[in-house]
Amino acid sequence: MSLTVTQDFNFKSPIEKVWLALTDANTLGKWVMANDIKPIVGHKFQFRNEQWNLIIDSEVLEVEEPYKLSYTWVGGGINTTVTWKLKHEDGTTHLHLEQTGFEKEDQAFNGAKYGWAKMGEELNNVLEVL
Repeated sequence: MSLTVTQDFNFKSPIEKVWLALTDANTLGKWVMANDIKPIVGHKFQFRNEQWNLIIDSEVLEVEEPYKLSYTWVGGGINTTVTWKLKHEDGTTHLHLEQTGFEKEDQAFNGAKYGWAKMGEELNNVLEVL
């Protein structure tokens, strides 16, 4: 059985700003973790949190600027895929997250649900000052 974490966010920011927040390493680091992402299929990168001694190994799987970004998320005992889908309608950018591949409803699964919700709030703060 494979479980999926899903989150939906809505921002009063242009889709290009939200895309930048997902794909620019410095901006992404302000609301997720320090990283060296590049939105290029096949690019291998890491998310790093020294405070938690955590390294997440990732590889970009899909890039459809500015509508879709997908990458692996391997670390902390999980091997999952994160996919972001963006859509802009009526002055609002809708951001949909799916993190697939969880094997059970455990601490990693519940931590991801909580973590992404909290990071979504941080993303909103980052977008307000971009």
